[in-house]
Amino acid sequence: MITISASNIEKISQTFNEVRTISFQEKKEASISEESINAFLDKIIEFKKLLHEKTHKIELINENLEKITWFNDLEQEALMMINETISLCKDLHSTLIRFYVKLNFLKVKGIAKNEIKVFKTAIDDLKEISEDLESVFFFLPHIPDFKDTTKKLSLI
Repeated sequence: MITISASNIEKISQTFNEVRTISFQEKKEASISEESINAFLDKIIEFKKLLHEKTHKIELINENLEKITWFNDLEQEALMMINETISLCKDLHSTLIRFYVKLNFLKVKGIAKNEIKVFKTAIDDLKEISEDLESVFFFLPHIPDFKDTTKKLSLI
């Protein structure tokens, strides 16, 4: 027969109480943990929705800018507005790139990876289209062959 000393009983009792307390807390906190996880996942869904909305707005701007590239024989006032629009696009692009850089930690962790990729594509398109606008209305018109080609294309 094994005899148990008082100090062993005290250690067993202490361990028993620790296990009992932790077990009870974990069962009690399981629902709290689930609520926290759900709240976290809800925030990710909200973030994805926000990013989707931003991307959609940029894509609409891109579509409108593309349409403008096909205009021709514009008055001075229209060209000035296009010039200002190009400047605004450059500023917007810069702002959006700074936002995109802040998203890198999420992308690395695999959170909203696809949404971030689509957002970046829209930002890149914004830059490219605004550069196209600048070329079409301010650089290429100084090349004689460009004017002739543009007129021929507009007849198609």
